[in-house]
Amino acid sequence: MSSAFSAITFTPNVKAQQSQMGSRSAYAAHEQSAVDEAVLGPAEAGFIAARDSFYLGTVGESGWPYVQHRGGPAGFLKVLDAHTIGFADYTGNRQYISTGNIAGDNRVSLFLMDYPNQTRLKILGRTEVVTEESNPDLFLQLQDPHYRARVERGMVIHIEGFDWNCPKYITPRFSQDEVARQVQQAIAGMAVVQEAQTLTQPAIGNGELELSITGVRELTPRIRAYELRALDWGELPAASAGAHIEVPVRLNDGTVSTRQYSLTTSSGPNNVYEIAVLQEDSGRGGSQAIHQTWKLGTRLRVSSPINHFPLHDDERPAVLIAGGIGITPIKAMAEALKARSAAFEIHYAAKVPADMAFHHALQAGFGPRYSAYSSRAPGGRRLDVDAVMQGASHDAVFYVCGPVALIEAVLAAANRLGIEPGRVQYESFY
Repeated sequence: MSSAFSAITFTPNVKAQQSQMGSRSAYAAHEQSAVDEAVLGPAEAGFIAARDSFYLGTVGESGWPYVQHRGGPAGFLKVLDAHTIGFADYTGNRQYISTGNIAGDNRVSLFLMDYPNQTRLKILGRTEVVTEESNPDLFLQLQDPHYRARVERGMVIHIEGFDWNCPKYITPRFSQDEVARQVQQAIAGMAVVQEAQTLTQPAIGNGELELSITGVRELTPRIRAYELRALDWGELPAASAGAHIEVPVRLNDGTVSTRQYSLTTSSGPNNVYEIAVLQEDSGRGGSQAIHQTWKLGTRLRVSSPINHFPLHDDERPAVLIAGGIGITPIKAMAEALKARSAAFEIHYAAKVPADMAFHHALQAGFGPRYSAYSSRAPGGRRLDVDAVMQGASHDAVFYVCGPVALIEAVLAAANRLGIEPGRVQYESFY
C-alpha cells in the first residue's frame, strides 16, 4: 500500500475501527515516513491498459456516494503519464449523475477489476474535465478511433493515491473474448486427442461419410445431442430441413446395426451435423448403446443426408407439430421457415417440461410462434390437435413428428376437418 493512499483513506474514524478490530498496528507503519507521491509504475500502467471496464465512485451535494460502471475496448482507460489517466466520456443515458457530482466535487475513486486473475487496483484522484474546445489535442488523445459513438467530454484523473487490493472474495468471471480463447484452446486440445484416436481406433459402420464426434450436450436427463464433423473439419454434403442420416451403432452383443436420426438444424455452417438421441429403456438397445459408447473422438461412417420429410417450397403457411424427441426435424424446419420469412407456428408436446429438448432455445428463437404443452405437469395443458388444426389457415401445410399416437391423432383430426391428405406430412422413427 502506498503511503499516499493511506494518508487519504485512514481518517480518524477508520483508525478507530482498525484499533477496535486489531489491525491498527499492522497499518501504522505506513504513516511513519513522509507521504510518497503516487507514481504509476510498469505494473500499474500495464494493468490499467489491459482493462475493458472499471467502477467510478463520486459524491454529490447530498453527501451520498454514487458508483457507475464504465466499459469499452481494452485500453479505453488510457495512461497519460505516471501521474495521470483519462478516458473519453461518451453519450449514455443522459442522467449525468457522475458528471454533475464531479462538477461540485472533483474527487473520484476508481475500482479496476481483473476477475479471471482475482486482482484489483484502487485509485484515488481529482478529475479535470476537458472538451474539444478547451484542449483539442488531449481530447483527441482520449478517444478510441474504432468506436463510433459521440464523445461528450474527456475525463482526466490526476492520481493522488492507489492501492493493490488482496484477491480475497473476488469471484473469477470471464469476458466473451476470454471464454473464446479458452474454447479455442480446448478445441486445439481436442484436435490432438482426436488425431491420436484416429490413428488407433477405426471408424465403425460402412456409410460414405467418415465423421468424428466433436461435441456432446445433455439436453434433458434422457436426451443427448451429438455434433458430428469430418475428420478434417471440412465441408459436408448439404442437408435440407427434415433430413436424417443413418448412423452405425455397436450393440451390446458386439454386432453393428444402423439407426436413423433426424438432423436438428438445416441452417448455420455446413461443416457440422447434429442429432439428438433419446435413451429408450424399452427400445431395441440402439439408443442405450449410443449413450454408453459414443464419446468425443468416436469415429463413425454415416450416410449422406436423406430427406423423406421435406418442407414445401411455396408461400403456404406451415403448422409444425412435435411430440417428445420428434422435435428434432421440426426444429430444423422452423429454422428454415424463419430464414425465408415464411408464416409458421410450432406446437410441442411432452409429458413434463423436463422431457422437452431445445425448449428454452425454441422459446427464445421463435417467441409467440412457439407453444409448449405438458400433459402431466402441475398446471400443464394438453395439446388439442383438433383446435390447432381447425384454427390454422385454410391452405396451411401440417408437419407432425413424434409417437405413433400423436401422428394418428393428427391424421384423424385432418379427416374429421376435411383437410386433404396432401396437406398433412408426417414422420416417425418409433
